[in-house]
Amino acid sequence: MITKLKPILIKSKRKVFSEKIGNNPSPFKGEGYDFMELREYMPGDDIKFIDWNITAKMQQPYVKVFHEERELNITLVSILNGSVHFGSTKFKQEVIAEIIALLSYSAIKNSDTFSSFIFTNKQEYYHKPSKKLHAVHSIIENILSFDSLKKGIDFEVIANLLYKRLKRKSLIFIVGDFFEIPNFKLLAKKHEVIAIIVRDKLEENPPPFGLASLQDPQSGNNLDGDFTQSAVNSYKEQLNKHDQILFEKFKKDSIRYTKIYTDDPIWKKLKQFL
Repeated sequence: MITKLKPILIKSKRKVFSEKIGNNPSPFKGEGYDFMELREYMPGDDIKFIDWNITAKMQQPYVKVFHEERELNITLVSILNGSVHFGSTKFKQEVIAEIIALLSYSAIKNSDTFSSFIFTNKQEYYHKPSKKLHAVHSIIENILSFDSLKKGIDFEVIANLLYKRLKRKSLIFIVGDFFEIPNFKLLAKKHEVIAIIVRDKLEENPPPFGLASLQDPQSGNNLDGDFTQSAVNSYKEQLNKHDQILFEKFKKDSIRYTKIYTDDPIWKKLKQFL
C-alpha cells in the first residue's frame, strides 16, 4: 500500500492548491472563535449559536456573535483497526490516507496548524503540530504503511487521550469506518468534532455468495457459513440499525458527520460537506 504514497500526495496537493484562492474559501469553518456580543437572530444564522437563556428571557431568539481567530488548530485522527483493511475498489485505509492528505494540505493553504494521530485500541502514532509540506508526507506514509490487520479499537481511549492532550480549542476530524458506537460527548463540549465515516459499498450491500469461509480482519477469527439471501438481509438490517444509532448519537452530541465510500470522488465530497 505504501506504493500509493506518491500518487495520493500528488493528487491531493493538486486538488487543494490548483484552485484559485479567491474562488475557493477555506473548507474549515470550525469554532475557533472568541465571543464578542449578542444580537437578534436573523434568517441564515446557525441555530447552534442561539443563546437559549437570553432567548427565553427576551421572548425572541438571540445568537452569540464571535470574532474569528486568525488561526485554527486542526487535529487529524485516523482510526486504523482491522476492518479498514478492506475494499472492493480500493482499501478503506487508502481512502483514509487520501482524506487526511486533503485536510492537511487544506490546513497549510489556510495557514492553519495541523497535527495527526493514528489510533487502534491505543495511540499508535503522533505527529506534532506543523504547517510544513514535509509533515504531510510523513503523516500519509505512516497511515499507508501501518499494519491494521488484527488491530482492535477503543473509542474511550481516543476520547480520553484527546480530551487531556489538546489544551487549545481544536477542530478535530476523526476518520474511520465506525462499526462501533463512540462516545465523544465530553470531547465535543471542549472542541468541535467532525466524524468522517469511510465505508465500502460491498460491505454494506453484500451479495448472497453461499457457502464460504471468511476471516475477520480485526480479530483474525474465521467465520464459516452459508451466506444465503436471508442471511445477507439480516446482516444489512443489523447494519442499518447500527448506523441509525450511530447517526443519532452524533446528532445528540453535536458532532457533524458524513459518509464517504471508497469509490466516491473524495475531494468533491469533502468540499460539499465542509
